[in-house]
Amino acid sequence: MISKTTVDTVFETSRVEEVIGDFVQLKKSGSNLKGLSPFTDERSPSFMVSPVKQIWKDFSSGKGGNVVAFLMEHEHFTYPEAIKYLARKYGIEVEETEQSDEQKEQANERESMYLVSEYASKFFQNTMWKTDVGQAIGLSYFKERGFTSETIKKFDLGYSPDEWDAFTNKALGDGYKLDYLEKTGLTIVKEEKRFDRFKGRVMFPIHSMSGRVLGFGGRILTNTKKAAKYLNSPESDIYHKSKVLYGIYYAKQAIAKEDNCYLVEGYTDVIQFHQSGIDNTVSSSGTALTSEQIRLINRLTRNITVLFDGDAAGTRASMRGIDLILEQGMNVKVCPFPEGEDPDSFARANSEEELKEFLEENSSDFISYKASLLMKEAKSDPIKKAELIRDMVNSIAKIPDNIQQEVYIQECSRIMDISENVLYATLAQIQKKEGKDSPTPRKREMAVVKEDAQPTKKVDQLYELERKIISLLILYGRKEEDFQDLLLKQNEETGQLELEPETQHAKVFEKIFLDLQEDEIAFSNDDFQQLYSVLIERLNSEEEFAVETIINNLEASQAKEITDILMEEEQYELHDWDRRDVPVKAKEDSISRLVSETILNLRRYLVSKKIEELSEEIKTPADDMDSSEILQEIMNYLSLRKILSDRLDRVM
Repeated sequence: MISKTTVDTVFETSRVEEVIGDFVQLKKSGSNLKGLSPFTDERSPSFMVSPVKQIWKDFSSGKGGNVVAFLMEHEHFTYPEAIKYLARKYGIEVEETEQSDEQKEQANERESMYLVSEYASKFFQNTMWKTDVGQAIGLSYFKERGFTSETIKKFDLGYSPDEWDAFTNKALGDGYKLDYLEKTGLTIVKEEKRFDRFKGRVMFPIHSMSGRVLGFGGRILTNTKKAAKYLNSPESDIYHKSKVLYGIYYAKQAIAKEDNCYLVEGYTDVIQFHQSGIDNTVSSSGTALTSEQIRLINRLTRNITVLFDGDAAGTRASMRGIDLILEQGMNVKVCPFPEGEDPDSFARANSEEELKEFLEENSSDFISYKASLLMKEAKSDPIKKAELIRDMVNSIAKIPDNIQQEVYIQECSRIMDISENVLYATLAQIQKKEGKDSPTPRKREMAVVKEDAQPTKKVDQLYELERKIISLLILYGRKEEDFQDLLLKQNEETGQLELEPETQHAKVFEKIFLDLQEDEIAFSNDDFQQLYSVLIERLNSEEEFAVETIINNLEASQAKEITDILMEEEQYELHDWDRRDVPVKAKEDSISRLVSETILNLRRYLVSKKIEELSEEIKTPADDMDSSEILQEIMNYLSLRKILSDRLDRVM
């Protein structure tokens, strides 16, 4: 177990905006930061980070919490893993108590697979750097590719011995289970035999965005037709090829900073570009580009530049992935390399300045590049030209933004020398075929609600009222206000009961505590009851009340409730109401009214529930029950409810 001292130090040192900034591109929004949700596929930002409160909230998925909660949600870390990750990031030494054998046995399967992968990565590195064979074969290969020792170490490159079971035997000898060696794909088990998958290959560890080893790519060094040149780890619980980008861990900060991502094809392309100073480079690891991979980039930037190898096959293969990028609403540029060159070879042959200059001068908008390319292929063949124009419009149809579509249609019309009307008509045909045509306003008004439509969820009024009280304590607990109470007093002249105002000066938490205690009101929600006790105790004993320190010691469900409350106001910033000249009234303008109104509403709700209970009781009276007494009780509660309603009207 990690010591409490370490945990406290981690929370005190960590900055939520710095940690989340490694995974999501954040932009200033008032006192907060906002960005695209890393949990859902969205194009408008609904993800908010509060540096002041040290919490985050994703309004599209409903998730939220502190810095540890983010790592547990995004990276699927356990609590200890998240603490250790933060400790590594901020250079904090982790104090741990000795784990028992039983505790070690309880480590979950995913964690065991991560540990095996980390162990394998270190084994391959040690083999390459510390054995004669590793240096002679593995290290010399990377050196021949032009990689420096610093680059080789940065990417954790290694070598797997050309022996059938060297790695497997070493791992088993060090206490790792064959079951996890097999599940990660590092060891192949067939009947009674077991052997290393990556025998005799140089190794490229594949990292997650947080730096954990998910799997490996291995390149064979011998010329044999029986074995594949490159071999990847098989799919597993921790490694999904379609959701991983090679180099994303090393490139994420540069991508966000440069607001652009260079997308290449192979491992060595990425490594060579990083060595040349182009750190915002990633690769799809030799597999076809997927929507999940594009969304990884979309969290960091909306701009992608696809780099093509200088051959026709490479160009066509890369062009197929562009439509997927367009579907995600991203901006795409392309940069083809000269004939016979690829990013790796070109970067080796040119200086950093020459490489950057080439990328800047030869990166063009995809529509211009594709149109020019297709026109060269069509030449003077009208039938082929018609097919290629439809191909172009198909790509434009993938773009979700109508303005961007129109700009590309105009550009396509200019390059291909064809009228915009024809292109628009073709675009409409394609969208209609794909079911993308939107209904007219009249059609929307006449839309019939389906019989199986989900009924509107009923609001739990008691839950909302109790939550509002917790919210008031968190946001304004120590704020002093003048509260106007309306007291029942008898008019000396008429003898009638009347409501008379009386002003009381108090802190918000004192007012709430005394009112609830007076009516002996207890919360029905267990989380709220526990939060209420903690908040009242802390507000009463601490002059400097810091709610963010409370969150770190709460259960997950309670911490989420507090985060949701704290970030509710920030949701307005997502809509930029002030910029649209729509004033949003701040709660601070009417705290005393809000407190009084909430407590009165809670009282009225509880009185109404009591009336309902008594009414049900009188419907089925017991033999010994005096109905007249219950009726009188109901009448008293009805009078009380009317008084509360009158008071609410006055307050509101």
